[in-house]
Formats: sequence, C-alpha cells, structure tokens
Amino acid sequence: MSLLVDTSVRSLASRRDAEASSQAVEVLRTALEGADQVFTTGLVLQELLQGFSGPKARSQLIERFAALAFLQPDRDDHIEAAEVRNACRRNGVSIGTIDAVLIQLCLRHDLVLLSTDNDFPSASRHVKFRHWSGAA
Repeated sequence: MSLLVDTSVRSLASRRDAEASSQAVEVLRTALEGADQVFTTGLVLQELLQGFSGPKARSQLIERFAALAFLQPDRDDHIEAAEVRNACRRNGVSIGTIDAVLIQLCLRHDLVLLSTDNDFPSASRHVKFRHWSGAA
C-alpha cells in the first residue's frame, strides 16, 4: 500500500504523549519500517513547520522528510482539486483547499490517504478516493 500522509498523522507521530500511539501512527510506523511507500508534499511539510518552534525541531523535521518520496502538485492538480472541492460543496461537505489538493494527489498517484481528519470520510462519499478508515 502506498500512502500519502496528512498533517494530522505526522503531527500525532511527533508528539510524546499517549495519543502518539494511535492506530494511524502505528500504520505510519509500519509503513516506514516495511515495504510500503510513504509520500508527502510541500503543503504537509509547510503546515508542520508552521506548528513547530525552534531551530532544532525545524532541522529534525526537515531531516525526517528528506527520506520520503515528495509529490509536487502541478497546474492540472490544482484545477482538479478545485473540482474536488466544488463536488463536495455541492453535496453540503466543506473541505479546505489543502485537503482538496491532497485528495487530488491521491487520485492522480493511486495513493491511500492516511489521516485522522474527519473531513475526508465525508468527502469520500462524493469523490471516490481511497483513505485509511481505521477499520481493521
């Protein structure tokens, strides 16, 4: 399984409290240790960097991300992401711009979106992409 990991899971994985042992974090750890490919994008990296303070945390985060396959959305991805967001909105589901881009990247690259964000299951009822549901 190839995964695109959302900010919600990367943020949980960086925490030292009890939530860091969540099922989504375990899926990420297993993927990183196994044969699964883990992808990221600059949007996720930027969101995480905006939430960390201090040069040491920044350097560690950048170093961790250097090992991941990096996806860069192109013009067509942004055009299609707008369609993703519009399809959701027409059906009463509100998703953010970044979430729409992540969904589009999953569609384009046939990836499973690993996230704990509750917006993605709602969006998946109107846009057919694969997301991790936490169900065994």
